[in-house]
Amino acid sequence: MSNIATKTSSNIFYQARCKASTHNKQLSSREGAADIMSIDRGRLYRIERGITNPYPEEIHLMADLYRAPELRNYYCKNCCPLGEDVPEAGVNELDRIVIKALASFQKLDNTKESLLDITEDGIITEDEKPELKKIIKNLEELEVVTQNLKIWVKKNL
Repeated sequence: MSNIATKTSSNIFYQARCKASTHNKQLSSREGAADIMSIDRGRLYRIERGITNPYPEEIHLMADLYRAPELRNYYCKNCCPLGEDVPEAGVNELDRIVIKALASFQKLDNTKESLLDITEDGIITEDEKPELKKIIKNLEELEVVTQNLKIWVKKNL
């Protein structure tokens, strides 16, 4: 693996396979990984070079085999045309996730009150729209924290 192109070495799928090779030596080669997943070695090469996007089934195989649940989020956010609104989540340390969760929970109290104030009459006026955008932003932050925690749990438990 000493002759790896920069484009390959920065590829998330390649990085996940290399990291996984520490617990499964067969994953240290593209051929070994392709054999385990029953996909063509050339196809895995093209995925790891960024030439082609993997199929969803391949993402599930890689995520499970490599113990890298973050690959699912990456695929949804970056490879799937339907996932442009999917929040970007990744692998973070548990303490960072908890701190972000607590900060999000604090914002939620204000968010709850504002949402009730805006929607109680069933009409969203022009002057309420900026506040509604803030509410959506707070909920999106909570969504990212939730995804990060789910990834951490899948990866570590």
